[in-house]
Formats: sequence, structure tokens, C-alpha cells
Amino acid sequence: MTAPVFVVDAVPGAGTFLLDGPEGRHAVSVKRLREGEELVLVDGRGRWAACEVLAAEGKDRLTVRVAEVHEDPGEEPRITVVQALPKGDRGELAVETMTETGVDAIVPWAASRCITQWKGDRGLKALAKWRSTAREAGKQSRRTRFPEVADPMTTKQVAALLAGAGFAAVLHEDRDHPSGALATADLPAKGSVVLVVGPEGGVSPEELAAFEAAGAKPYRLGRSVLRTSTAGTAATALVLGRTGRWS
Repeated sequence: MTAPVFVVDAVPGAGTFLLDGPEGRHAVSVKRLREGEELVLVDGRGRWAACEVLAAEGKDRLTVRVAEVHEDPGEEPRITVVQALPKGDRGELAVETMTETGVDAIVPWAASRCITQWKGDRGLKALAKWRSTAREAGKQSRRTRFPEVADPMTTKQVAALLAGAGFAAVLHEDRDHPSGALATADLPAKGSVVLVVGPEGGVSPEELAAFEAAGAKPYRLGRSVLRTSTAGTAATALVLGRTGRWS
């Protein structure tokens, strides 16, 4: 079984380290790690350490020996998904599955047809939930680099992001639209790939025009129409497979 992962603010160097707080409690009281067992410490930014448990103290403290420290570089091409705000908890579902699949960055987008709108304290809480979900999903899937969840962007800001991408695509829900298939698009091996996922009501003609002016063409994923909470995950998996990141 793969060694369990625990998140720390900064990965320590060689020697002993005390894992405490919520992660220490999870290691001792939930995972019930004991002397001699292995675990991994990660900072979510690519740095990680292979460790061995020396002793468990109480219910929330674990002393470990840091055996090896590594740093994983960011992978290429870097994949960013611009995710329109879904209803209810479907946003967390999208973040969770995209993180487990391997997305590098997620951008919340308040599209014109979004029913959900992030305003005031509600918006701050929703953004914090997305970031917490990315952290927990990154930990669960044993990633050393967790996806960045950006501050919400406007359509104008998304267009600027698309203009700077090596490859930019808007996932179009209309199978009758004369758009190409993402499965046959010419994807770069390096640089950045940005994918836009619209809301359940679709990307508006004005938004589609703004994104096309920025260099993002509309693409289909397949014959079926996916929900906004699953389209980004499917597209990320397709890009990971076609660019060799899954090989």
C-alpha cells in the first residue's frame, strides 16, 4: 500500500520532525500509524519527504525520521480549467475530481448564465471551500503539487488568460455547433493549456465571441453533453493522455 500523505507548511530537512495539530491527530487517531511505518510529508508545492515513524505520543503527536527529501518540478503542459460556478455542491465535486485527475490550476468564473453568484462573505466562504477541497483531494490522491485555485475572474479577465495560453479551448455543449473535437486538436507538449467550462445554461454568444477573439476556439468533447461539474475532469483526462503526461 502506498504510504499515507500528510500536509505541512514546510517540508523539513533530514533528521527528526514532530507532526502535530490536525495532521498529527489524523495520523495517530485515524490512520493509527505506529513505530516503523512509513509516511510522506508534502507541502503541496512539489517538495516532499519520505519518513519513518519513530513514536506516537498521545492522540495528536507523531515523531518521524525524515529519510529523503525531494522536489518534483511542475509538469508540462500546465493545464488550467476555467470553471463556471455550478449550483449547490457541484463546484466542490468538480474541484475534487479535477484535482484527483491531475489539473494544475482552477479558475472560478462567474459566467453570465450562472445561477450561482459569489458575493460578499458567501463568495469568500465558497472560494475557501474550493481551496480546501483541492487540498484534501490532492492529499488523498497522493499528489505533491496541489492545484492552485485562483480568485474568481470576470469574463474580461478570462479572455486575457486565454490570450496568453499556448492552447485555449472553450468546451462547447452544442453538438450541432461546427466546432472541432478536442480529441483531434493540435495540443502543445509544453507551455500552457487553458480549458473553459461553461455553466449549465451554456456559454453566451457574447462570451464565446470574446473568447474566440482572445484565441480560444470552441471544441466538443463527444456526442453526449456533460454537466458543468464533470466536463472539466473529462477534458483534463483527455489532455493528460494526449500530451503524454499519463504515459
